[in-house]
Amino acid sequence: MSSILKVDQLQDSGGNNLITSNGSGVITAAGFGKVGQVVHGSTNTQVTITSSSLTDTGLSASITPTSTSSKILVIIAQSLGKNNVNTYSDFYLLRDSTTLQFIHNNILYNGSTNQNYNEISATYLDTPSSTSSLNYKTSCNRVGSSGEIRAQTDSSYSSMILMEILP
Repeated sequence: MSSILKVDQLQDSGGNNLITSNGSGVITAAGFGKVGQVVHGSTNTQVTITSSSLTDTGLSASITPTSTSSKILVIIAQSLGKNNVNTYSDFYLLRDSTTLQFIHNNILYNGSTNQNYNEISATYLDTPSSTSSLNYKTSCNRVGSSGEIRAQTDSSYSSMILMEILP
């Protein structure tokens, strides 16, 4: 024997609709991993970094999550270069002033040429637990006693995409 259960909505214990139906076969589910919003930031302004302290690369984007349960997927394509054979950098992702992740130790070619350019790609899934505006940015420092790190060398583009993943 089989049974049929007919409902127009399923709710969680807090009274929130998980699944609703309009009665004609159209079912609407709650957010469950859907993308809520997408924000893009880019720059082609060259930034020269000569400090061993973290310095912003000029690449950033801001997003305001709609729920404290949302996650933010960060996708980065960062252009970096150098002008000295033995210069390299450490590269980081920050949310506001909080360092989220060490992304890359960028050697930028330790050979016989002074000029070298690289593009670093990275992804990071953040759980900020906030509905306030959040600013994500990349920063790096110069490691070594001389030379320069250049973000967006020769006006090359760097970009960042932020996606809110709904709960």
